[in-house]
Amino acid sequence: MAKLDTITLSVLQAALQQVCDEMDLTFSRAAFSPVIAEANDRSDGIYSAVDGSLIAQGSQGLPVFVGVMQYSTKTVIEMIADGRCLAPEPGDIYIVNDPYLGGTHLMDVRFVMPVYRNGKIFCWLSNTGHWPDIGGSVPGGFSASATAVEQEGLRLPPVKLFKKGVLDAEIYAIICSNIRVADQRIGDIRAQAAALLIGQDRLNEILDRYGDETVVEAIAELRRRAAEQMRASIAAIPDGVYRSQAFVDSDGVVNEPLTIDLAVEKKGDTLTFDFAGSSKPCAGPMNSVLATTLSSVYLAMRHIFPEVPISAGAFEPLNVKRPEGTFLDAKYPRPVSGCAAEVSQRIAEAVFAAMVQALPEKVTAAPAGSSGNFALGGNDPARGRDYVMYQISGGGYGGNADHDGLSNGCSTIGISKSPPVEIMEQAFPVLYRHYALREGSGGAGKHRGGFGLAYEVEILRGEARASFVMDHGRFGPQGALGGRDGAPNSVTVFRGGEAHVPPHLSKEQDIALKAGDRVRVGTPGGGGYGDPRQRDAKLVAEDVRLGYYTAEQAREMFGVEV
Repeated sequence: MAKLDTITLSVLQAALQQVCDEMDLTFSRAAFSPVIAEANDRSDGIYSAVDGSLIAQGSQGLPVFVGVMQYSTKTVIEMIADGRCLAPEPGDIYIVNDPYLGGTHLMDVRFVMPVYRNGKIFCWLSNTGHWPDIGGSVPGGFSASATAVEQEGLRLPPVKLFKKGVLDAEIYAIICSNIRVADQRIGDIRAQAAALLIGQDRLNEILDRYGDETVVEAIAELRRRAAEQMRASIAAIPDGVYRSQAFVDSDGVVNEPLTIDLAVEKKGDTLTFDFAGSSKPCAGPMNSVLATTLSSVYLAMRHIFPEVPISAGAFEPLNVKRPEGTFLDAKYPRPVSGCAAEVSQRIAEAVFAAMVQALPEKVTAAPAGSSGNFALGGNDPARGRDYVMYQISGGGYGGNADHDGLSNGCSTIGISKSPPVEIMEQAFPVLYRHYALREGSGGAGKHRGGFGLAYEVEILRGEARASFVMDHGRFGPQGALGGRDGAPNSVTVFRGGEAHVPPHLSKEQDIALKAGDRVRVGTPGGGGYGDPRQRDAKLVAEDVRLGYYTAEQAREMFGVEV
């Protein structure tokens, strides 16, 4: 214990974080797919050898994976222990994407690798990358009307993709035989494995320098302190029960909204989250597996208390009752392609809407809360090859007690950004005819919401099929404390000169397109915070001058004549 002074503890905390950050950078820089290489739809972390609990995660990784990867790592450990998985050896890397084994949707593919010291597993390294296609009924995997998980793509239990450092050609062949544009996946697979190997090297350097016992002691102390800090943050909240609701537009099959009904009980230094009363399991792909539901609560609390260090200890004071019998606890074979990208953000929105009542100075109005999943698959005759394009997009953040919401921010669940237009136009036969802030979309408030994104993409050549799994098309992001909701999501497809709006507004699949057809999307604006009539008239006038609102909108939304 004498070796672990405060400075050493701080240095080791930063060192473990740096290992994860370097894994993140390696993964993105080596990946082939724009969704990973440019949009950074990936994450890396270090996990306990005993139970898979989180030790550290990269600061540049998706927050929604913060809880998910510890559950998938735990599952791998348990399946090895009871003989359902082959026992690990140095150099082995397991691949798994099964949502029901601690995952998200099938496109989020996880690699899990043991790190050995003196012949024993010291810890596990794991990462997740969003593959642009995993098979299934539509290119990109976002089947808006799937009614079973098999329709969404290839489902992999934990199997060894690398054995003693060598790629298993048979497993790789099975994967390639079930996905589109298979020849490009080897780049993502090699990048994903390289990130883990870099992490192993850097972790061994730390262990060699400080000693295994010191690092183990530091990990335990960091977890204890994270739990202590989270408890202290919670203790400052007034005791009571805080209730909220959030809504999913539809499940993609039945055109009716789904309800997330949340009660948060604060008692002492713990929070209990109860989703009883939420909608029953749904027919379409907007079910959420338990790991994603738990992770959504964790990431929402990370937004509220970002100063609490990230580790499994930070989750200990958060008690999430299992939402059995609801669409937030999906069981096989329920389809789940919308759980990580969309339902998770509705869960986070429900947490924000409840906690803003308790912490009005700290919690924001609802953000856009949609990843804007737009998948386009087709053939490029000029290059003589098939392609799968996956577009994610940002939206407005909610206003808060101090200032207006951020415009065109990343989704609530991640740090992923839209791939640059220039990269997309180079990689795929498309032209972006318009790409700008979506003026007027920010919800009115004393501090208005940020603005969403408006873009229009045209098919230049060949034929393609488009699919959308988005949300907030029926209801805009919630305002808080008297603020108005942000503008809802908007999707319009132009085919042969005629405009088509999906019946489910934000969800549809397999829309046939050809050269000259266009897709126009407007992402949601953030919710407003506080009474719009209390907004400084000078700020309203400046928004009008910049073109964010029209003079008519200023009059109607804020009561200000400009």
